[in-house]
Amino acid sequence: MSLLAKIAEIENEMARTQKNKATAHHLGLLKARLAKLRRELITPKGGSGGGTGEGFDVAKTGDARIGFVGFPSVGKSTLLSNLAGVYSEVAAYEFTTLTTVPGVIRYKGAKIQLLDLPGIIEGAKDGKGRGRQVIAVARTCNLILIVLDVLKPLGHKKLIEHELEGFGIRLNKQPPNIGFKKKDKGGINFTATCAQSELDGDTVKSILSEYKIHNADITLRSDATADDLIDVVEGNRVYIPCIYVLNKIDQISIEELDVIYKIPHCVPISAHHRWNFDDLLEKIWDYLQLVRIYTKPKGQLPDYTAPVVLPDGRTAVEDFCLKIHKNLIKEFKYALVWGSSVKHNPQKVGKDHVMEDEDVIQLVKK
Repeated sequence: MSLLAKIAEIENEMARTQKNKATAHHLGLLKARLAKLRRELITPKGGSGGGTGEGFDVAKTGDARIGFVGFPSVGKSTLLSNLAGVYSEVAAYEFTTLTTVPGVIRYKGAKIQLLDLPGIIEGAKDGKGRGRQVIAVARTCNLILIVLDVLKPLGHKKLIEHELEGFGIRLNKQPPNIGFKKKDKGGINFTATCAQSELDGDTVKSILSEYKIHNADITLRSDATADDLIDVVEGNRVYIPCIYVLNKIDQISIEELDVIYKIPHCVPISAHHRWNFDDLLEKIWDYLQLVRIYTKPKGQLPDYTAPVVLPDGRTAVEDFCLKIHKNLIKEFKYALVWGSSVKHNPQKVGKDHVMEDEDVIQLVKK
């Protein structure tokens, strides 16, 4: 029986099973089996060679990477080419027959790479080479934009989410607050620091036994589901922010537009008329959480034209030095920093000092 047939069989059984306390245990087991089969589908055993090849490996350029996903004819190409056309420093160029990279756009001093990811919908479900490679690229994105037709958004939204979820991509979610540590002996040690509506000791043990784990410490620090536990055990999930871009707003009324504006993580636009691009770019900037650091050579004014852009959470002076050149940290003596991260301007700081957006830095070498 093929992997796809096994997956379909488990999905059918899950659809037939009523959800209640009595079946929670059984459903947890089925979910664990499904997760394992899906993993096999994307990472075939025995390294079959064609896993990453066929010329589909997009080099990461710029400070952030955004993947565009959407069904055909929702206006994705128009949006991509208009965005790249308006804000691009590189003309659109064909990458391979599988995908198009319209180029790198510059926004607020940051270089942002835009990638079209068509294969997620077309080839991924059946685990064909193309689907696998596109998924691998999608997992490296800092942000995913799901482009939807405003006239039929919900059906498409659910299908795309289901596809991405199936491949370990979690949209607009935080990693589950679950402690998981394998041990050599001592059995399964299960603790929950708050009330659980779905998981109990037996369900946890049965999910872990599906993974042949018989000795581990599990701590549930929030009301967790079987899916949360499976995500933690699998350990290969990626958590990516996502914006839903609702295109073709020129075809709906003002009243309908007011309703759409209230949907979380949504930006309504018209790619054809280039309406509301400013709002979209502003939201992209918020979701990417990038931090711009300006450099100041000794005895000169700061250079505000080309900031060094760092991802949020990695904005220490040491991260800044490594971004410029890995040898810089060896010659580092101290830095002078101006901006909101220091108490007085300038302040002398060490390599562990954490900087904030639009700080100015001057490095002093040994």
